[in-house]
Amino acid sequence: MPRILGVDIPREKRIEASLPYLYGIGPCRSKKVLEEANIDCNRRAKDLSDEEIARITAIIQNNYVIEGDLRRDVTQNIRGLMDIGIYRGLRHRRGLPARGQRTKTNARTRKGRKASVGGKAQKGKK
Repeated sequence: MPRILGVDIPREKRIEASLPYLYGIGPCRSKKVLEEANIDCNRRAKDLSDEEIARITAIIQNNYVIEGDLRRDVTQNIRGLMDIGIYRGLRHRRGLPARGQRTKTNARTRKGRKASVGGKAQKGKK
C-alpha cells in the first residue's frame, strides 16, 4: 500500500479516488494535486513510482492543511465558539444540530437514541 503523509491509500483504486482517503482532500482537490504533479488521474495507486508519490506528498504538504493539523484546527474552532457562548457554540455544547435543522423530529444523529417514555410495569395490577 502506498503511504502518503502517514495514511495508507488503497492500491487497487485509481489515484484520483485514493487521495480523498486523506482527511482534508476531496475529489476536486485530488484532481488539482494530480494536475500539478503531472500524473494521469486514471493510473492505479499501485502503479505509481516512489518519485511520483514523493511529488504528490510535497505538493500536499506545501499547499494544504490536512489530517491531524486540520482536525486540530476544526476542534479548536468549535471549542472557541463554545467558549464565546454564541448560539452555534451552545448548540455544539448541548449536542444539537448547529445549522438550523429541525429537532422536533429527526436530528437523531446529533441527539442520540430516542429516550423511551412510559413502558413501566404498573404495580398491583393482575
